[in-house]
Amino acid sequence: MRILVTVPWHERLGGAEAMLQTIIDGVGESGHEMEFVFFEDGSWPAELRDAGLRVEVIEAGRVRQLHRWLATVLRLAALFHRRRPDVILNWAAKTQVYGSPAAALVGMTDRVVWWQHSIAVQTWLERIANLLPARAIVCYSAAAARAQAGMFPARRTLVIPAGAAPAAGDAPAAAPLELPPRDTVIGIVGRLQPWKGQDRLLAAQAMLRDRGHHVHLVIVGGDAYGLSPEYAASLPGLVAGLGLREHVTMTGEVADARPFIDRMDVLVNASDPEPFGIVLLEGMAAAVPVVAVDAGGPAEIVERGKTGMLARSGAPEDLADALEPLVSSPELRHALGQAGLDRFLREYSDVAMRKRFFTALEGLVADRTKNVDGR
Repeated sequence: MRILVTVPWHERLGGAEAMLQTIIDGVGESGHEMEFVFFEDGSWPAELRDAGLRVEVIEAGRVRQLHRWLATVLRLAALFHRRRPDVILNWAAKTQVYGSPAAALVGMTDRVVWWQHSIAVQTWLERIANLLPARAIVCYSAAAARAQAGMFPARRTLVIPAGAAPAAGDAPAAAPLELPPRDTVIGIVGRLQPWKGQDRLLAAQAMLRDRGHHVHLVIVGGDAYGLSPEYAASLPGLVAGLGLREHVTMTGEVADARPFIDRMDVLVNASDPEPFGIVLLEGMAAAVPVVAVDAGGPAEIVERGKTGMLARSGAPEDLADALEPLVSSPELRHALGQAGLDRFLREYSDVAMRKRFFTALEGLVADRTKNVDGR
């Protein structure tokens, strides 16, 4: 099976990119072939080229630039015609808006699959992406699939939960952070954007300190892609306003969050809503207990009080309430961390995820072949 993937991003800075890279890391063992078309050149396509993979770059520009859109569609159509992939996997709504029309020009719409990385909302881009032909749409979680079902028209939807690589003996050394030796270290990993909830977690930290708990917060991430520069710039002022200058560490963007997760006593995903939450898997893989909001993908990953804690909502008080039992009890942190690791190894390892991914695509190809052959 030859899978051609269209990718809008030129760097690996988030969960969607992490999942794709995890798939790529095991493609050689799958018996299948993957090749890539990036819409921007940069470090990620260069990395894949160096690894010996076939990579093309088409500088697509913005979707609203109709002349650039048309030129990109025509170039993609020519590439699809030459390469004849079994699956055209558009790795985001943006690339679906180019990849599906290109596939239509060469009679390949029955090979198009696109990945919905969000909990679907009625933005103009997602409406257009959903209107365009696709054999199937893939979501990370049942919650995301339910939201996708509300989009018009109805499309076949597959759920393929993400996975992550287990912590390895040769993993990078723990990050060299200066942390208070007697404080409980709470961490959050992700782009600095309002929906990720760094501001709400800061407010929860202030509440915990007011309740007498010595907690230090590590915020790992930066303003990736320049999506929310005002929000990112506002956080240091919020830290100061809450009286937390000595109790918060902000790392900025990092190439690999794992060394920072290793320094945490608790890992929080404060996103609300969250389509999946790959960072939770990274915490579970490191036996770090996790806290998330009881909605979306995290509600399917975390078993309340067994493999982590779930907050009633993303509000600061609810986050503080979910964190407090873990902050108060090293024994509970250890128990939930170990249970989370066990669940990760059973269901969310990179091997398990790749098996789900390739099996699903094999099924789509088999169905298409059966329809073509009339059997």
